[in-house]
Amino acid sequence: MTDAYYDFSPLYRSAVGFDRMARLLEAAQRNGQENGWPPYNIESTGESTYQIEVAVAGFKADELSIEARENQLTVAGRKAANDAGDSTERTFLHRGLAERDFERRFQLADYVVVKGADLANGLLTIDLARELPEALKPRQIEINQPKPTLEGKSAKSNKAA
Repeated sequence: MTDAYYDFSPLYRSAVGFDRMARLLEAAQRNGQENGWPPYNIESTGESTYQIEVAVAGFKADELSIEARENQLTVAGRKAANDAGDSTERTFLHRGLAERDFERRFQLADYVVVKGADLANGLLTIDLARELPEALKPRQIEINQPKPTLEGKSAKSNKAA
């Protein structure tokens, strides 16, 4: 894999209103360089609800952070240093559980919001939902019709009678 880096800053200078597109290009470049850790699942749990599961075995809740900003969800894990009071040094014959820091980014569609997160059995579960603003939801428009009048009679002739 090459370590090529592309500078997208000229796009920011010359394309007014297209800064989101430039951010998407940068995000795509970063995603191509990720090592695939930690593994994750994205599941559609309903018509407008989703769930992301991230395998974070060995991490405690206070070592994880979740941040949603500008249609991007960032999940990060920062492993706390070993306790200074723990003087026993551990010798591993095989070390298969990764205990390294990580940062995983997910691009969210418009109007997708984070509803909550749970950590159980080494899986971080993040619940998402698409919430359209009322102004964007389809609505029925009532069609007004003129009230029918009797032929040859007007409102004035009805008053005279």
